[in-house]
Amino acid sequence: MTRINDNLDLIPAASQPLVAKVRGAFGTVPAMFATVANSPAALASMWGSFGALGGGTLGARLGEAIAVAVANRNHCEYCLAAHTALGQKAGASVEELAAAQRGIARDPRTQAALTFAIRLVDARGQVSAADVQALRAAGFDDGQVVEVIAHVALNLFTNYVNIALDVPVDFPRVALAA
Repeated sequence: MTRINDNLDLIPAASQPLVAKVRGAFGTVPAMFATVANSPAALASMWGSFGALGGGTLGARLGEAIAVAVANRNHCEYCLAAHTALGQKAGASVEELAAAQRGIARDPRTQAALTFAIRLVDARGQVSAADVQALRAAGFDDGQVVEVIAHVALNLFTNYVNIALDVPVDFPRVALAA
């Protein structure tokens, strides 16, 4: 049980339309969404960000690799489990996602994004010009650099929600990597 309400019968009426969209997308309402639904504004922000970034230029596979790297770095078991499942749906193998947890990728472009994402988390945003240039050198344009940062920021929010509120994992569990 979470540290705050996760009963969909008790969430604000203003959250109900978005909860219906979540249910339509997942076939159920994952525990994280039920918890965030306590705030219609936070739910709208989170759902809107997932939708906007899902339509971005990085692609779902890279977005999920970034998500598992950030989740592992923050020890967020919920997000690690959820994004491993979503990453597999996006075409990533279990092995690729396990490597991404540790910030490792065979593809140089993905490697650059994971290195940058982890650096961004570890440095709390205080990255250098060289860090940004490494993304550009790997083929990311300015918009995609911002998109990588947006993926990290969204995942920080969801990691913090799940960790701080002790949201129960309702996806197949994945072990955190050392």
